[in-house]
This record gives sequence, structure tokens and C-alpha cells, in this order.
Amino acid sequence: MVRYAKRMEQLTNSDIGDLLKLIARPDIISFAGGLPAAELFPVDQLRQACDAVMEEMGKVACQYSSTEGFPALREKIAERMKAKNNIETDADHILVTSGSQQGLDFSARVFVDKGDVILMESPSYLGAINAFKACEPTFMEVPTDEGGMVMEELEKILATTPNVKMIYVIPDFQNPTGRTWTLERRHKFMEIINKYEIPVIEDNPYGELRFENENMPALKSLDTKGLVVFLGTFSKILVPGYRLGWVCASDEILSMFNFIKQGADLQTPTVTQLEANKYMEMFDLDKHVDTIRELYKHRRDVMMKTMEETFPKEAKFTHPDGGLFTWVELPEYIDTRKMALQCLEKKVAYVPGGSFFPNGGHENCFRMNYSCMPDDKIVEGVKAIAEVIKANLK
Repeated sequence: MVRYAKRMEQLTNSDIGDLLKLIARPDIISFAGGLPAAELFPVDQLRQACDAVMEEMGKVACQYSSTEGFPALREKIAERMKAKNNIETDADHILVTSGSQQGLDFSARVFVDKGDVILMESPSYLGAINAFKACEPTFMEVPTDEGGMVMEELEKILATTPNVKMIYVIPDFQNPTGRTWTLERRHKFMEIINKYEIPVIEDNPYGELRFENENMPALKSLDTKGLVVFLGTFSKILVPGYRLGWVCASDEILSMFNFIKQGADLQTPTVTQLEANKYMEMFDLDKHVDTIRELYKHRRDVMMKTMEETFPKEAKFTHPDGGLFTWVELPEYIDTRKMALQCLEKKVAYVPGGSFFPNGGHENCFRMNYSCMPDDKIVEGVKAIAEVIKANLK
């Protein structure tokens, strides 16, 4: 009999796995994945960038390269962070990763031993929860409201809980709720962090996808002690298939991520780094992001309007200013896992909310994505979910 490491017990497949297999069917209207709109992928432009890379430096593109990442790409990332996030940084403080998901995996490996405490928003990104589980931490959930993480609750936990090793947050258009932290919360958060000197993982995959209202400063831009590790990605602003993300951190912390990266995969593929770099030299990435924002805003509006018209008053949902998701809360007696199967009978899918809470519970919630379905499918799918919700009300 094969004997596995005990950590594998933490990584057993959730019951969401079977649901996600069904979602792949072409006849399903899926609000479940966090998928970008494939029709916006700049395939023709990327083909030109790819051809240029192979013509100009094909042998370099096919060879090993440095663990840190292609220097020109890191420079462009640093420049973009200054322009979009007001973060003063440079290429020496950037590590290119295989998607920001790899940055999440590395974060736990760098900071967390078995039994150490990780603080997370309640709810939080299920991909982060799964990535952190391999290090066998203790998860503690910090309550949230419409303005983000509740700072009084955060400070109460930090003041009474030993061995907090890391805090994971998504301040902009949070996955799964779509909420964005207020400016006041951001400043208060950094005040608390500086007091307790706890490393922070700031996950920012959606920050450039703002539809309205003013941009909020990244936590990293307010960081005076080098405690914030910023994770970025090209998955939501270019294409996810390149698996290109990055870590921005202080010298000491980034050196630890580099060590982990060397042991994990040596480097992120050279060819995809060079192609993304060439794309940004040949074409206007900002213009492309504008196109993405325009479509996602429209689809958000279609979903919000349809939910407002068809969902019963017992269903509460967020109205995000950007990003990919809205979050629905139903009366506590409704089990959205069971309800998901009823929706699948109508060929509509969402992700039940319990998976977004590291310590379980909250089965009366679910997440909906609006970015990758056309208008008619959004309307049809939302109406079908509304019918199922009404059928489950007491």
C-alpha cells in the first residue's frame, strides 16, 4: 500500500470538483469560473509578437533563463506598478512567477510552519486557501463588511493570538465578494500591520479592472517597513494561458521567494516572458485593458439589472465597482450546495460559498462571475437561478 505524506490529507478534493467537471459542458451557462472573456484575447497581436520573438531571439527564447525573470519584462512590470498602483519599485524587486497562484504557494512556504496562524478575510479566495493548506496552518477568519476587512476585529485577533505568521488580503474587487476596501480601512490596516510587524500578502489580480469611482492606493504603496508582498498577474489583463505573474517585495523577503522558486521550477518559461514583453513593445496594453473593462462593466450591469428584477428580496448581493464577481447571501436555512444541483438541472452553474471560508460553514452563500457569458446567457441564467431560489424559500 502506498503511503503518502500527512500533508496530502489537507489536499483532498472538495465536492466542488465534480461540479466543476459538469461546468465544462458546452450546454451549461456557467457563472462559476473566474474566467476572462476569451473573445477579447488578442490572438492576432500575440501571434505577431511570437513571430517577432522567434525571428529576433528564438534561441534565447528556447533556452533557460534566470530565476528572477527576463530583465526587460521585470522593468516593464515595475513601471506598470508605478503607473497603476503608485508603488515605487524597480526590476530588482520583481520576481516573475508562473501565475500569481505560484506566488500564493510560495508565500505559505516562505512564512508558515505547521500550526502557524494565517489570517484571511472571511470569506476569501478558495485557491489561496487550497495553496496554503499544504503547509498545515491554522486559519483564522477576520470578519468583513461592505468596506472590507473590519479593522477592530483584526486588531482584537492580533492582540490575543500568538504565532500569527501571515495575513492574506485582496483589497480590490475581492474574490469572492467583489468588495473593495475603503481608503480609511487601508490606512488603518497599515497602521496595525506596522504595530505588530506581520507580513502581508496583497493579492491584486483585478486591480486594473475598475469600472467606476476612484482608484484606491495599493497597500504596498503605503508600506513603510517592507512588510507587504504584492502579487500581480497578466492573467486578467492579457491572457491566463501564459501563466505569467509576479511578486514585488523587499530585498530580504524576495530573496526567500527566489530560493523557493529555484527549488520549484527553476524559472518561469522564457518564451512566454519574451512574448509578453514583445507584445507590450509592439502594442498598447492599456488600450486592451480599456476594452476589457468596457465589456466587463456592460456584463456586470446586465447581471445586476437582471438580479434586481428577478431575485427575491431575501437574496442580498454585492454591486462591485470592478473585477469579475458578485456575491449572493440567502437565508441561513438554504444550502447552496444542494441548490447548485437544482440549478444544474436547469443547465446553470455557480460556486457554492462554503468553499470560500477556510473553517467551513456559510453554506447559504454563493459566488457568480459575469465576465465570460454573453448578455442573453446572463439573463437566461440569472432568471433560472432566481426561480430555484424562490423554490427554496420557506
